[in-house]
Amino acid sequence: MGKYIPNAFNLLVVIYVALGSTSCSYGLAVIGSTVGQPSFYRSLGLAMQGEPGYSRTAGLIGAFNGVNAAGACLGAIYNSWSADALSRKHTIQIGAAILSIGAALCAGSVNVGMFIAARVIAGFGIGILVTCIPMYQAEVSTPESRGFMGIMFAVGYGFSSWIGYGVYFISASGSDSSFPWRFPLAFQAVPALIMLAGSPWLPYSPRWLMTKDRLDEAEKVLKRLHKRKDEEHDETAIKEFYQMSKQLEQDRQVQATVSRFEVFKTAANRKRAMIVAAMMWFNIFTGVLIIANYAVLLFTQLGITGGTPLLLLAIWITISFPGNIITALYIDKFGRRTFMLIGASGILVSLVLECILQAVYTGSDNATGKRAAIFPVFLFICFWSSCFDATQYLYMSEIFPTAIRSQGTAVGMANQFAAQIVVLVAGPIALNNIGWKFFLVMACPTAVYIPVIYFFFPETRQRSLEDINTQFGDKVAVHYFGATAAEEEEYAHVIEVEGQGGVLSAKGGTLEHVEKV
Repeated sequence: MGKYIPNAFNLLVVIYVALGSTSCSYGLAVIGSTVGQPSFYRSLGLAMQGEPGYSRTAGLIGAFNGVNAAGACLGAIYNSWSADALSRKHTIQIGAAILSIGAALCAGSVNVGMFIAARVIAGFGIGILVTCIPMYQAEVSTPESRGFMGIMFAVGYGFSSWIGYGVYFISASGSDSSFPWRFPLAFQAVPALIMLAGSPWLPYSPRWLMTKDRLDEAEKVLKRLHKRKDEEHDETAIKEFYQMSKQLEQDRQVQATVSRFEVFKTAANRKRAMIVAAMMWFNIFTGVLIIANYAVLLFTQLGITGGTPLLLLAIWITISFPGNIITALYIDKFGRRTFMLIGASGILVSLVLECILQAVYTGSDNATGKRAAIFPVFLFICFWSSCFDATQYLYMSEIFPTAIRSQGTAVGMANQFAAQIVVLVAGPIALNNIGWKFFLVMACPTAVYIPVIYFFFPETRQRSLEDINTQFGDKVAVHYFGATAAEEEEYAHVIEVEGQGGVLSAKGGTLEHVEKV
């Protein structure tokens, strides 16, 4: 583990802040189990599947997810300002508070209108957290450890499904209690509140501190985060800090200020923005959230009844946890592009198989054939969780320069939530009206995604955030990996001076090497 995580403090920071990610993934998937609770329909006066008036219910279920995604889109846009102005840390705290309020209002809803409003608020908090947390994690992690960032997403997915399955039996026993749908919605706030309670001890992002000219503080934080037992003078942290400082100096010479639309001003930045936008639209159009949120309806269409659809959903989501572990362990070895290419290919096969099996057996009396249609759904999550889930957020947080990282991630997440609005609103209606053909709709863009990844997505593994700039044609002040002989000599000099009591500090808006007094 030491190869990837420099010290226990770094590991604790990355995992602890990811409790917010757990709340996000939980919130994105919780409707999947909510629609399997009979008391939910009774409490809000909705017709259940198979009852007269279900077409209205299908539309409202899509609306519940659509407004949540709309709120999240607004949260991502808010993050583009807040993460720079207020810091990554304080933005995360704000997002956790808003998400918790929204979760409480969801759980306490007494009618459809209140539930929709609460979903917007919860979505706003999700949008802030799911945009800012990966950015923060990328900026406090080492280049070797960024693959571990997304593990806690799977924990949230798992909680949402197993809690939903467990409380179902309250209704199955004959109880009319609304607890089976209210408690899971309220639980969304628990990881966020735990993270919020302990957030004061989280350090500020060292890269954000540097942009605010708090250089001494940035250096102290970076040394604490990246301290290694086998280094007497924190050589790795000093080397990284020096690269960050030189890159900041160069960036400031190129531009005095960063405009609100800097992410679209240069060819390199436009390429980055196009990549993250495409990545998020293609990801959502694989249909992952259709399955996560509407699998209970899908399994019911295949003739599976009672609590079994909720059990299958819980197992399906649980598979994402070992998938995320695979990402963490191997993505830095094999690369982001390789993972996404394998994932897209496997997902395409899964969707085509699902189309074929549902086309043949849905509506028939062949129970064995209907159950066979469950297999591609599980094959899908194996590829998606191991190759797509954490990979996309990691990749998005890596490819933007520090000065516009908040803008860039906001562009990516706003596009993701825009895609969610389209897919989740249409999902229950499409499943009810066109059935298996909806999987064909998702297979087509997935097939297009494969060549897009191959031809347009550069590799970023084993590079510092500053080194990645070269992949987009930007100039790098000094390289961290693959440094030239002159750069290695420069690093050696900096480390030597640091060991003798020197320090990097700002003077006149630039950075230079001076001696400590």
